[in-house]
Amino acid sequence: MSFRDFLDKAESQGKLVKISKAASKKLEIPAVLAELNDKPVLFENVKESEFRVAGNLCVSKDAFANYFGIKSNELVPKMINAIANPSKPEVTDNAPCQEVEMEDVDLSKLPILFHCSKDGGNYVSSGVFVVRKGNGVQNLDYHRSMEIGKNRFSIRVVPNRDFDNAMKESGDEMDAVMCVGCSPNVLLGAATSVASDVDEMHIANTLEPLKIVKAKTSDLMVPADCEFVLEGKILKERADEGPFVDLTETYDVVRQEPVFEVRKITHRKDAIWHGLLPGKLEHRILMGMPREPTIFKKINEAGVKCLDVNVNPGGCSWLHGIVQIDKKSEDDGRKAIDAAFDGHKSMKHVFIVDSDININNPLEVEWAMSTRFQADRDMVVKENEKGSSLDPSSDPNTRKTTKVGFDFTMPVGEEKKHFVKAEFPKVDVKKFLE
Repeated sequence: MSFRDFLDKAESQGKLVKISKAASKKLEIPAVLAELNDKPVLFENVKESEFRVAGNLCVSKDAFANYFGIKSNELVPKMINAIANPSKPEVTDNAPCQEVEMEDVDLSKLPILFHCSKDGGNYVSSGVFVVRKGNGVQNLDYHRSMEIGKNRFSIRVVPNRDFDNAMKESGDEMDAVMCVGCSPNVLLGAATSVASDVDEMHIANTLEPLKIVKAKTSDLMVPADCEFVLEGKILKERADEGPFVDLTETYDVVRQEPVFEVRKITHRKDAIWHGLLPGKLEHRILMGMPREPTIFKKINEAGVKCLDVNVNPGGCSWLHGIVQIDKKSEDDGRKAIDAAFDGHKSMKHVFIVDSDININNPLEVEWAMSTRFQADRDMVVKENEKGSSLDPSSDPNTRKTTKVGFDFTMPVGEEKKHFVKAEFPKVDVKKFLE
């Protein structure tokens, strides 16, 4: 299912908000997306561009589950399977993403959004970059990209990750492609963190069958059904990047970052731009959900039965995790805390609950805290730990932080009966309301 098929499905289910009134890519479209944060939106009339814009598509685990035709609690096992069993996509030479070649590379013709008033410029935040690493394997990754000229972006590259290492190995320039308007399986695959010898496109293919095509100007393979393909080179040149509103809805600093020079643009007929609003639900779910399989895996490897994980939006989908376990031993909560931090090293707070607590319902999690938790006994404090650069409260120089684990689980054995939530009788209310 392509990006636009996903939009069509949302429309057929009555979930898509279509806006025909003219809206500007500068502040207006982002403002509407922010107000309609949990609803998919299609802007049919963009003041500065011939192309339409869609956003707020993947705003919840339910949205992804609906896309894959599964239940939300089946997402983590599905991702674990895809990471463990990557498969090669089908190669095609007849790709929708190459239906139209723009005669002149001019980024101003694209509806690249200006999100917030203090931003450094127009930003692409939905772009999936494709590059080839020194071992010959492709890498898919997200790099926010600030428009700095007719055919140039400055792109944020985190040091010592696969993309940065590929740049170091490449010499003076590196072939790169930015894909915009990708299907959810590609968006999710690109967000995973896997070994260097794994092509994330293969993970996307296991999530859902995918066709790929060779780019026009390099040997890089791109999703055949994405909306836009921006091909070019990563230069050794550096330029200012930022300010930018990041995952925590706070401004990141200005840095000197690599320049991406765009040399060819292809797109689908009547292409639709994916406007991903930084710091809001779609950004958060794409950041947080791919961390859940690694947490799940580490906890099970520690000998604790993990049932589900929620790297929840309330914790910016990065700094908090809620873990549901099937507790068998008194120390299972503590073991799950340690394993969860090992599974997602940027996480700051983790909450462990029993199988009777809905980890997607914050009221139930808070109830477990109020009835099953004693701070002097059930709280694990880890001082002076390496935290996340996204956390503004961590040490600005070292990024050291204090991590805390909360065990909200019931005791095992005879004492457990005092902590079990009472069950109310079930009834078909409709027969009383007819």
